[in-house]
Amino acid sequence: MNAKNARVLVVDDETDVLFAVKMLLKTEVKEVVTEKNPENLLSLLSKQPFDVIFLDMNYKSALNTGNEGFFWLNKILEKDKNATVVMITAYGDVELAVRALKEGATDFIVKPWRNEKLLEALEKACAGRAKGDSTSKTTARPKATTEGFDMLGQSEVMQDVFYKIEKIAPTEANVLILGENGTGKELVAKALHQKSFRAGKPFICADLAALSEGLFESELFGHKKGSFTDAKEDRTGRFEAANGGTLFLDEIGNISLPQQAKILTALQNRLVIPLGSNQQIPVDIRLVSATNVPIYELAAKNQFRKDLIYRINTVEITLPPLRERGDDVVLLARHFATHYAEKNHKPVPYISEGAIKKLKQHSWPGNIRELQHAVERAIILADGQELRPQDFAFSAMEQPVHAAAAPTLDEGPLQLSEVERTTIMRVIERNKGNISKAAKELGITRTALYRRLEKHDI
Repeated sequence: MNAKNARVLVVDDETDVLFAVKMLLKTEVKEVVTEKNPENLLSLLSKQPFDVIFLDMNYKSALNTGNEGFFWLNKILEKDKNATVVMITAYGDVELAVRALKEGATDFIVKPWRNEKLLEALEKACAGRAKGDSTSKTTARPKATTEGFDMLGQSEVMQDVFYKIEKIAPTEANVLILGENGTGKELVAKALHQKSFRAGKPFICADLAALSEGLFESELFGHKKGSFTDAKEDRTGRFEAANGGTLFLDEIGNISLPQQAKILTALQNRLVIPLGSNQQIPVDIRLVSATNVPIYELAAKNQFRKDLIYRINTVEITLPPLRERGDDVVLLARHFATHYAEKNHKPVPYISEGAIKKLKQHSWPGNIRELQHAVERAIILADGQELRPQDFAFSAMEQPVHAAAAPTLDEGPLQLSEVERTTIMRVIERNKGNISKAAKELGITRTALYRRLEKHDI
């Protein structure tokens, strides 16, 4: 149906919100009714039908449950199972909103919103209602893969992740992805971009932990020729390169407070100024950030700016570690086995029951990246077309540090390569597998550290 013919009900306990929505919608719909007290909801629905209901998630009503949105959503759907309900939520309640979608809501909007986003949600709700309620609802479980990317998972925790990607991707919300190293945060960022309205525009990635203080501004904001010693030509920064598309800031939790301030300024003003220039360059980006560090703990210790968290975290996606994904370990192992067998011109192997048992019993501290490495190595070194338990050797960098104690003079002559290998393993263990932090402590670049890992077969 056309929004111009729609009767809309808005339920929110904030008078200012109700007034603003009524002023916005009064020329866009046939009728708009506002209600501050959700306990009057059923009475209103008995008096007349509404085409779209905007329902806030939390109220200061007598219920005081903290989950009032679910209570009233269920009451609405009990009265009319085909009701079109759009949930209104603050950024911190997006987890609740996604759950509400599974329980029968049609859509959600995050406040504070831009007027055009609310109008888009209204048009979408009206269009869905016109097509029939079976198509207006979005409660169907998502596919186990995100199209175009190797994001596999049948576990419930990963189904929730896929569901959020499907719902969040078409919006302009800034997204913060949390999770341990190796859980696939960059794949989620790419999926969000690919499924967004910006898919035809650039996807630009910046690994913030790999940028030194001296290169930080140049890489992100660009520079002009001659602005510093090695600036031999103009350089476009990552913000400008991502204009119109998506900028992915990886390992954002590892940057210093001064660097945080510079990113915050660029996000607030939607402008960047290249080094050596006074010219402001406007940028239009959708920001996706990721970190494996406890960013909220850092904020509590004043080591990460809270105002920056608000900017980057309109919506949050937390990726589960592999050890919490059950049989996904086997699904992923078979996927990687097929991939690396084809890559290395070998027949696709069968993974024996014993090998599957070994894979499922391992704790996978290195997550999917560790599993991928273990399967690739097994494919290359295994004899025959069956992968057995002995074909899987887990990465030395994920083992306890005491397993690689440094040799002493009493044990015989020291080998430089052995000392280097032991030192690298100890530093990586101390930094809990964080390659960027380990490289920084060792005083080398990440690329140099990766070369040494390959050299020592770590």
